[in-house]
Amino acid sequence: MAPKGSKYGTHRVIEPKGVLTQAAYKIDNDMEKLYSNEIVCDVISLNIDSASFTQIEEACGGDEKKIGEMILGIVAERGKQQNPVTGSGGMFIGRVAYIGEDLKERDLKVGDKIASLVSLSLTPLRIDKIKAIHKEIDRVDIEGKAVLFESGIYAKLPDDMSEALALAALDVAGAPAQARKLPKEGDSVLILGANGKSGVLCGYEAMKKVGPKGNVVGVVRNPKQVDALMELGVYNKVIVASATEPVAVLEKALEANDGKEYDVSISCVNIEACEMSAILPVRDLGIVYFFSMATSFTRAALGAEGIGKDVTMIVGNGYAKDHAEITLNVLRENPKLRKLFDEKYC
Repeated sequence: MAPKGSKYGTHRVIEPKGVLTQAAYKIDNDMEKLYSNEIVCDVISLNIDSASFTQIEEACGGDEKKIGEMILGIVAERGKQQNPVTGSGGMFIGRVAYIGEDLKERDLKVGDKIASLVSLSLTPLRIDKIKAIHKEIDRVDIEGKAVLFESGIYAKLPDDMSEALALAALDVAGAPAQARKLPKEGDSVLILGANGKSGVLCGYEAMKKVGPKGNVVGVVRNPKQVDALMELGVYNKVIVASATEPVAVLEKALEANDGKEYDVSISCVNIEACEMSAILPVRDLGIVYFFSMATSFTRAALGAEGIGKDVTMIVGNGYAKDHAEITLNVLRENPKLRKLFDEKYC
Protein backbone atom coordinates (compact mmCIF):
# COMPACT_ATOMS: atom_id res chain seq x y z
CA MET A 1 0.00 0.00 0.00
CA ALA A 2 1.22 3.50 -0.82
CA PRO A 3 2.46 5.55 2.15
CA LYS A 4 0.55 8.62 3.31
CA GLY A 5 2.15 12.01 2.80
CA SER A 6 1.51 15.39 4.37
CA LYS A 7 -1.85 16.97 3.57
CA TYR A 8 0.06 20.03 2.37
CA GLY A 9 2.74 18.17 0.43
CA THR A 10 5.70 18.81 2.73
CA HIS A 11 6.83 15.21 2.18
CA ARG A 12 7.92 16.32 -1.31
CA VAL A 13 10.04 19.26 -0.13
CA ILE A 14 13.73 18.67 -0.89
CA GLU A 15 15.21 22.03 0.09
CA PRO A 16 15.07 23.86 2.34
CA LYS A 17 13.39 21.54 4.83
CA GLY A 18 10.68 22.91 7.10
CA VAL A 19 8.82 24.99 4.49
CA LEU A 20 5.76 24.38 2.34
CA THR A 21 6.15 23.50 -1.33
CA GLN A 22 5.46 27.02 -2.57
CA ALA A 23 8.32 28.48 -0.54
CA ALA A 24 10.66 25.56 -1.25
CA TYR A 25 13.46 26.04 -3.77
CA LYS A 26 13.28 22.41 -4.92
CA ILE A 27 10.58 19.77 -4.58
CA ASP A 28 10.39 16.10 -5.49
CA ASN A 29 8.73 15.56 -8.89
CA ASP A 30 9.38 11.80 -9.05
CA MET A 31 6.06 10.50 -10.36
CA GLU A 32 7.01 6.88 -9.64
CA LYS A 33 6.55 7.65 -5.95
CA LEU A 34 2.85 7.26 -5.17
CA TYR A 35 1.19 8.44 -1.97
CA SER A 36 -2.21 7.47 -0.62
CA ASN A 37 -3.39 11.09 -0.34
CA GLU A 38 -2.24 12.45 -3.71
CA ILE A 39 -3.78 12.73 -7.16
CA VAL A 40 -1.51 12.33 -10.19
CA CYS A 41 -2.55 13.78 -13.55
CA ASP A 42 -1.35 13.42 -17.12
CA VAL A 43 -0.90 17.08 -18.03
CA ILE A 44 -2.36 18.43 -21.27
CA SER A 45 -1.55 22.15 -20.99
CA LEU A 46 0.07 24.65 -18.67
CA ASN A 47 -1.41 28.10 -18.40
CA ILE A 48 1.60 30.14 -17.27
CA ASP A 49 0.79 33.07 -15.01
CA SER A 50 0.68 36.25 -17.10
CA ALA A 51 3.39 38.10 -15.16
CA SER A 52 5.62 35.02 -15.33
CA PHE A 53 5.11 34.38 -19.04
CA THR A 54 5.70 38.05 -19.86
CA GLN A 55 9.00 37.96 -17.96
CA ILE A 56 10.10 34.70 -19.62
CA GLU A 57 9.12 35.92 -23.09
CA GLU A 58 11.02 39.19 -22.64
CA ALA A 59 14.10 37.39 -21.27
CA CYS A 60 14.07 35.11 -24.34
CA GLY A 61 13.47 37.90 -26.84
CA GLY A 62 10.20 36.24 -27.88
CA ASP A 63 12.04 33.19 -29.27
CA GLU A 64 9.79 30.14 -28.81
CA LYS A 65 12.67 27.67 -28.68
CA LYS A 66 14.36 29.65 -25.91
CA ILE A 67 11.07 30.04 -24.02
CA GLY A 68 10.63 26.27 -24.08
CA GLU A 69 14.21 25.72 -22.95
CA MET A 70 13.79 28.17 -20.07
CA ILE A 71 10.60 26.46 -18.87
CA LEU A 72 12.22 23.03 -19.11
CA GLY A 73 15.22 24.38 -17.19
CA ILE A 74 13.10 25.80 -14.38
CA VAL A 75 11.18 22.55 -13.93
CA ALA A 76 14.32 20.40 -14.14
CA GLU A 77 16.05 22.49 -11.48
CA ARG A 78 13.14 23.07 -9.10
CA GLY A 79 10.67 20.22 -9.70
CA LYS A 80 7.94 22.78 -10.37
CA GLN A 81 7.15 25.68 -12.71
CA GLN A 82 7.99 28.62 -10.46
CA ASN A 83 9.47 31.63 -12.19
CA PRO A 84 12.62 32.59 -10.24
CA VAL A 85 12.05 36.29 -10.97
CA THR A 86 8.30 36.74 -10.35
CA GLY A 87 7.91 33.79 -7.97
CA SER A 88 4.61 32.91 -9.66
CA GLY A 89 3.49 29.84 -11.57
CA GLY A 90 0.15 29.31 -13.26
CA MET A 91 -2.13 26.27 -13.47
CA PHE A 92 -2.64 23.11 -15.52
CA ILE A 93 -5.35 21.04 -17.12
CA GLY A 94 -4.94 17.30 -17.30
CA ARG A 95 -6.52 13.88 -17.09
CA VAL A 96 -6.59 12.05 -13.75
CA ALA A 97 -4.21 9.07 -13.88
CA TYR A 98 -4.07 8.03 -10.20
CA ILE A 99 -6.20 8.67 -7.11
CA GLY A 100 -4.69 7.71 -3.76
CA GLU A 101 -6.63 5.30 -1.56
CA ASP A 102 -7.36 8.00 1.04
CA LEU A 103 -9.06 10.18 -1.61
CA LYS A 104 -11.24 7.50 -3.23
CA GLU A 105 -14.44 8.95 -1.77
CA ARG A 106 -14.07 12.17 -3.76
CA ASP A 107 -16.34 12.82 -6.73
CA LEU A 108 -13.53 12.01 -9.12
CA LYS A 109 -12.40 9.03 -11.18
CA VAL A 110 -9.42 8.07 -13.30
CA GLY A 111 -9.85 9.59 -16.75
CA ASP A 112 -11.67 12.73 -15.60
CA LYS A 113 -10.35 15.99 -17.02
CA ILE A 114 -9.65 18.60 -14.39
CA ALA A 115 -8.11 22.05 -14.01
CA SER A 116 -5.83 22.68 -11.06
CA LEU A 117 -6.84 25.68 -9.00
CA VAL A 118 -3.57 25.83 -7.07
CA SER A 119 -0.45 27.46 -8.41
CA LEU A 120 2.19 25.66 -10.43
CA SER A 121 4.63 27.38 -8.04
CA LEU A 122 3.81 24.70 -5.45
CA THR A 123 2.85 21.77 -7.74
CA PRO A 124 5.24 18.88 -8.42
CA LEU A 125 5.60 18.80 -12.21
CA ARG A 126 7.53 16.67 -14.67
CA ILE A 127 7.72 17.74 -18.32
CA ASP A 128 8.58 14.97 -20.78
CA LYS A 129 8.01 17.03 -23.91
CA ILE A 130 6.88 20.51 -24.91
CA LYS A 131 4.44 20.09 -27.80
CA ALA A 132 3.49 23.71 -28.53
CA ILE A 133 3.87 27.22 -27.13
CA HIS A 134 1.01 29.69 -27.61
CA LYS A 135 2.64 33.03 -26.81
CA GLU A 136 -0.49 35.07 -27.42
CA ILE A 137 -2.38 33.30 -24.61
CA ASP A 138 0.48 32.29 -22.24
CA ARG A 139 -0.23 28.58 -22.78
CA VAL A 140 2.17 25.66 -23.19
CA ASP A 141 0.97 22.25 -24.38
CA ILE A 142 3.07 19.44 -22.92
CA GLU A 143 3.40 15.76 -22.22
CA GLY A 144 4.10 15.24 -18.54
CA LYS A 145 2.66 14.63 -15.11
CA ALA A 146 1.68 16.73 -12.11
CA VAL A 147 0.64 16.04 -8.51
CA LEU A 148 -2.23 17.50 -6.53
CA PHE A 149 -1.91 17.21 -2.76
CA GLU A 150 -4.78 16.37 -0.43
CA SER A 151 -5.24 20.09 0.27
CA GLY A 152 -5.10 21.03 -3.42
CA ILE A 153 -8.23 22.41 -5.04
CA TYR A 154 -9.33 21.63 -8.58
CA ALA A 155 -12.36 21.81 -10.85
CA LYS A 156 -13.72 19.15 -13.16
CA LEU A 157 -13.91 20.61 -16.65
CA PRO A 158 -17.50 21.47 -17.60
CA ASP A 159 -19.43 19.77 -20.39
CA ASP A 160 -20.89 22.98 -21.81
CA MET A 161 -17.66 24.65 -22.94
CA SER A 162 -14.35 23.68 -24.52
CA GLU A 163 -11.28 22.78 -22.48
CA ALA A 164 -9.46 25.83 -23.81
CA LEU A 165 -12.30 28.16 -22.85
CA ALA A 166 -12.63 26.73 -19.34
CA LEU A 167 -8.86 26.90 -18.82
CA ALA A 168 -8.67 30.52 -19.97
CA ALA A 169 -11.34 31.52 -17.45
CA LEU A 170 -10.27 29.31 -14.53
CA ASP A 171 -6.72 30.63 -14.83
CA VAL A 172 -7.95 33.90 -13.31
CA ALA A 173 -10.90 32.56 -11.30
CA GLY A 174 -9.96 34.34 -8.09
CA ALA A 175 -10.30 37.81 -9.61
CA PRO A 176 -14.00 37.92 -10.56
CA ALA A 177 -14.92 36.12 -7.34
CA GLN A 178 -13.18 38.86 -5.34
CA ALA A 179 -14.78 41.51 -7.56
CA ARG A 180 -18.14 40.08 -6.54
CA LYS A 181 -17.23 39.99 -2.85
CA LEU A 182 -15.41 43.27 -2.22
CA PRO A 183 -17.68 46.11 -3.48
CA LYS A 184 -21.09 47.03 -2.08
CA GLU A 185 -24.18 48.25 -3.90
CA GLY A 186 -23.64 51.82 -5.08
CA ASP A 187 -19.82 51.66 -4.79
CA SER A 188 -17.34 53.07 -7.29
CA VAL A 189 -14.77 50.59 -8.58
CA LEU A 190 -11.59 51.26 -10.59
CA ILE A 191 -10.07 48.37 -12.57
CA LEU A 192 -6.52 48.61 -13.93
CA GLY A 193 -5.62 46.24 -16.74
CA ALA A 194 -9.22 46.49 -17.87
CA ASN A 195 -8.68 44.87 -21.26
CA GLY A 196 -7.17 41.60 -19.98
CA LYS A 197 -9.20 38.49 -19.23
CA SER A 198 -9.15 39.03 -15.46
CA GLY A 199 -10.06 42.69 -15.99
CA VAL A 200 -13.18 42.08 -18.09
CA LEU A 201 -14.38 39.31 -15.77
CA CYS A 202 -13.92 41.64 -12.78
CA GLY A 203 -15.75 44.41 -14.60
CA TYR A 204 -18.73 42.16 -15.24
CA GLU A 205 -19.00 40.99 -11.63
CA ALA A 206 -18.41 44.49 -10.23
CA MET A 207 -21.13 45.94 -12.46
CA LYS A 208 -23.59 43.34 -11.18
CA LYS A 209 -22.64 44.01 -7.56
CA VAL A 210 -22.66 47.82 -7.51
CA GLY A 211 -25.86 48.11 -9.54
CA PRO A 212 -27.21 51.15 -11.41
CA LYS A 213 -26.17 53.60 -8.67
CA GLY A 214 -22.55 52.44 -8.77
CA ASN A 215 -19.73 53.30 -11.15
CA VAL A 216 -17.23 50.82 -12.62
CA VAL A 217 -14.34 52.43 -14.50
CA GLY A 218 -11.72 50.56 -16.50
CA VAL A 219 -8.18 51.78 -17.19
CA VAL A 220 -6.39 50.83 -20.43
CA ARG A 221 -3.19 52.04 -22.05
CA ASN A 222 -4.35 51.71 -25.67
CA PRO A 223 -7.13 54.08 -26.82
CA LYS A 224 -8.08 51.60 -29.56
CA GLN A 225 -9.43 49.25 -26.87
CA VAL A 226 -12.02 51.65 -25.47
CA ASP A 227 -14.91 51.15 -27.91
CA ALA A 228 -14.74 47.35 -27.81
CA LEU A 229 -14.74 47.35 -24.01
CA MET A 230 -17.72 49.67 -23.82
CA GLU A 231 -19.52 47.42 -26.29
CA LEU A 232 -19.00 44.48 -23.91
CA GLY A 233 -21.04 46.33 -21.28
CA VAL A 234 -18.69 45.48 -18.40
CA TYR A 235 -17.74 49.09 -17.55
CA ASN A 236 -19.62 52.33 -17.11
CA LYS A 237 -16.61 54.23 -18.43
CA VAL A 238 -13.14 53.42 -19.78
CA ILE A 239 -10.24 55.84 -19.43
CA VAL A 240 -6.86 55.82 -21.18
CA ALA A 241 -3.72 56.04 -19.06
CA SER A 242 -0.61 54.00 -18.32
CA ALA A 243 -0.77 52.17 -14.99
CA THR A 244 2.92 52.96 -14.53
CA GLU A 245 2.05 56.69 -14.33
CA PRO A 246 0.00 57.11 -11.12
CA VAL A 247 -0.47 60.87 -11.35
CA ALA A 248 -2.08 60.60 -14.80
CA VAL A 249 -4.22 57.68 -13.64
CA LEU A 250 -5.36 59.67 -10.60
CA GLU A 251 -6.38 62.70 -12.64
CA LYS A 252 -8.35 60.76 -15.24
CA ALA A 253 -9.87 58.37 -12.71
CA LEU A 254 -11.22 61.18 -10.53
CA GLU A 255 -12.61 62.93 -13.60
CA ALA A 256 -14.49 59.72 -14.49
CA ASN A 257 -16.00 59.54 -10.97
CA ASP A 258 -17.32 63.09 -10.57
CA GLY A 259 -14.14 64.15 -8.77
CA LYS A 260 -14.61 61.58 -6.00
CA GLU A 261 -12.16 58.97 -4.81
CA TYR A 262 -13.06 55.31 -5.33
CA ASP A 263 -14.37 52.80 -2.84
CA VAL A 264 -12.49 49.88 -4.41
CA SER A 265 -9.68 49.46 -6.92
CA ILE A 266 -8.59 46.21 -8.56
CA SER A 267 -5.20 45.83 -10.23
CA CYS A 268 -5.05 43.23 -13.00
CA VAL A 269 -1.98 44.56 -14.80
CA ASN A 270 0.87 42.14 -15.57
CA ILE A 271 3.81 44.55 -15.32
CA GLU A 272 5.71 45.98 -12.37
CA ALA A 273 5.56 49.40 -10.70
CA CYS A 274 1.80 49.92 -10.95
CA GLU A 275 1.00 49.80 -7.23
CA MET A 276 0.47 53.53 -6.71
CA SER A 277 -1.96 53.78 -9.62
CA ALA A 278 -4.21 51.40 -7.68
CA ILE A 279 -3.71 53.12 -4.31
CA LEU A 280 -3.82 56.84 -5.13
CA PRO A 281 -7.42 57.04 -6.42
CA VAL A 282 -8.95 55.16 -3.46
CA ARG A 283 -10.57 56.88 -0.50
CA ASP A 284 -9.43 56.42 3.09
CA LEU A 285 -10.79 53.12 4.47
CA GLY A 286 -11.35 51.93 0.90
CA ILE A 287 -10.10 48.61 -0.53
CA VAL A 288 -7.24 47.95 -2.94
CA TYR A 289 -7.11 44.44 -4.40
CA PHE A 290 -3.89 43.45 -6.18
CA PHE A 291 -4.70 40.42 -8.32
CA SER A 292 -1.52 40.98 -10.34
CA MET A 293 1.43 38.71 -9.51
CA ALA A 294 3.73 41.55 -10.54
CA THR A 295 2.78 43.42 -7.35
CA SER A 296 5.48 44.35 -4.87
CA PHE A 297 4.27 44.27 -1.28
CA THR A 298 7.11 46.62 -0.32
CA ARG A 299 6.17 49.22 -2.95
CA ALA A 300 2.49 48.97 -2.03
CA ALA A 301 2.99 49.20 1.74
CA LEU A 302 5.57 51.98 1.69
CA GLY A 303 3.76 53.82 -1.07
CA ALA A 304 0.48 53.92 0.84
CA GLU A 305 2.30 55.00 3.98
CA GLY A 306 4.14 57.70 2.09
CA ILE A 307 0.94 59.41 0.93
CA GLY A 308 -0.98 58.82 4.17
CA LYS A 309 -3.54 56.41 2.72
CA ASP A 310 -5.41 54.31 5.27
CA VAL A 311 -6.64 51.63 2.90
CA THR A 312 -7.15 47.89 3.19
CA MET A 313 -4.80 46.15 0.76
CA ILE A 314 -5.33 42.58 -0.40
CA VAL A 315 -2.23 41.29 -2.16
CA GLY A 316 -2.68 38.57 -4.74
CA ASN A 317 -5.26 36.32 -3.11
CA GLY A 318 -6.31 34.19 -6.07
CA TYR A 319 -8.77 32.11 -4.08
CA ALA A 320 -12.31 32.85 -2.96
CA LYS A 321 -15.09 30.46 -2.04
CA ASP A 322 -16.79 28.99 -5.15
CA HIS A 323 -14.48 30.99 -7.39
CA ALA A 324 -14.41 28.37 -10.17
CA GLU A 325 -18.19 28.20 -10.55
CA ILE A 326 -18.57 31.98 -10.24
CA THR A 327 -16.08 32.50 -13.07
CA LEU A 328 -17.52 29.88 -15.42
CA ASN A 329 -20.99 31.30 -14.82
CA VAL A 330 -19.82 34.71 -16.07
CA LEU A 331 -19.18 33.11 -19.48
CA ARG A 332 -22.53 31.33 -19.34
CA GLU A 333 -24.38 34.54 -18.49
CA ASN A 334 -22.69 36.93 -20.92
CA PRO A 335 -22.61 35.82 -24.59
CA LYS A 336 -20.39 38.76 -25.57
CA LEU A 337 -17.74 37.81 -23.02
CA ARG A 338 -17.92 34.17 -24.03
CA LYS A 339 -17.44 35.12 -27.68
CA LEU A 340 -14.47 37.33 -26.72
CA PHE A 341 -12.80 34.50 -24.77
CA ASP A 342 -13.44 32.00 -27.56
CA GLU A 343 -11.87 34.29 -30.15
CA LYS A 344 -9.01 35.71 -28.09
CA TYR A 345 -7.90 32.96 -25.71
CA CYS A 346 -8.84 29.65 -27.37
